[in-house]
Amino acid sequence: MLDIAEELHRWTTEGRDFAVATVVAVGGSAPRQPGAALAVDADGTAIGSVSGGCVEGAVYELCEQALRDGQSVLERFGYSDDDAFAVGLTCGGVIDVLVTPVRADDPVRPVLTAALAAAAQGGAAALARIVSGPAEL
Repeated sequence: MLDIAEELHRWTTEGRDFAVATVVAVGGSAPRQPGAALAVDADGTAIGSVSGGCVEGAVYELCEQALRDGQSVLERFGYSDDDAFAVGLTCGGVIDVLVTPVRADDPVRPVLTAALAAAAQGGAAALARIVSGPAEL
């Protein structure tokens, strides 16, 4: 996500709604490693990349869905060696992608903005997202 941090910081300060798709796990060979990210704003503008090919298109659609329904989703993309080339994951590996909507009124927005500002300037920054567990988390 570091490669899109500066642009995402601009989006947060402009008050844009967007969704971020982040590669959170890789199995086997994959074109991008964990941390690679694609972001899509409410107007359909996209920055970054998580894989390329057909996978990129599917992840773009997941970002649009997350913007519509406000729900995060964890999706696995993986293909056997026989059909890997046909569907876009040319290396035959598996990637897990977490898609998270970020709305202007999201209570975590100020923390995200600060982390993106630090990352865009080459500083240390980290964010954690709980994706399952007890409701009180």
